[in-house]
Amino acid sequence: MAQHHVLVLGGHGKIAQLLTPLLLRRSWVVTSIIRNPDQVAAVESLKPADDGKAAIGPLTVLVRSLDDVKSEAHAKAILDEVKPDYVVWSAGAGGKGGPERTFAIDRDAAVHFINAAAATPSITRFLLVSYVACRRAPPSWWSAESWKGAVKINTETLPTYYQAKIVADETLYQASKKRKDFVGIDVRPGFLTDKPAGGVELGRTKESGGSTSRETVAKVVDLLLATEGVRNAWIDLLDGEESIEAAVKRVVAEGVDAAEGEPVF
Repeated sequence: MAQHHVLVLGGHGKIAQLLTPLLLRRSWVVTSIIRNPDQVAAVESLKPADDGKAAIGPLTVLVRSLDDVKSEAHAKAILDEVKPDYVVWSAGAGGKGGPERTFAIDRDAAVHFINAAAATPSITRFLLVSYVACRRAPPSWWSAESWKGAVKINTETLPTYYQAKIVADETLYQASKKRKDFVGIDVRPGFLTDKPAGGVELGRTKESGGSTSRETVAKVVDLLLATEGVRNAWIDLLDGEESIEAAVKRVVAEGVDAAEGEPVF
């Protein structure tokens, strides 16, 4: 398998911390961007011990604040410095700093990185972590009750987060449509938990509600990045019955895209 260099944005987040060792075990190069210099040691400690099975890839931790990324040019400067071929966006304001910071990071900085990556020919995959209810239109495979639940999340529970994330989701989808060798993968879990990874419902989920283990998200992201033939798609993800490996293989082989029914589709 080819070696890849993955830039992980939001490297101290819980999903990113679970993902980083998986990527390193593939002998891939990982550059992890974090905001707080006090977290460098914690992220560096994610590098697995060499078990003799496969070479562990190198890990670099960079301290850069995504709050400061106010333009596509600034995002491009970071990409040019790191020179990845894959990018994972697992960053977010996390509700800290009010609506302004949510828009600044979850919408604006994400959009700047997506557009900068799409304008960089050497970057061929961009994976964004969003959430399952983030959409503008009711999908045909959900019940009216499921759609009602999604609308409640997007208008009452997480209105600012929704308004920020839907723009990032659509920007990635459009950027990937414009450049065929730039694959935009939008992984959309439910309510995140710290339970151990288990089975999944992947691709188009029957409901808009439900939970997803963060460890499961990390494993799905790792496999999607490593699987050949992945296309531009929204991939919804809840805890379920199918094995992660079988589900990823099926979704990629069938070209499942949960963006169907959306204006951006």
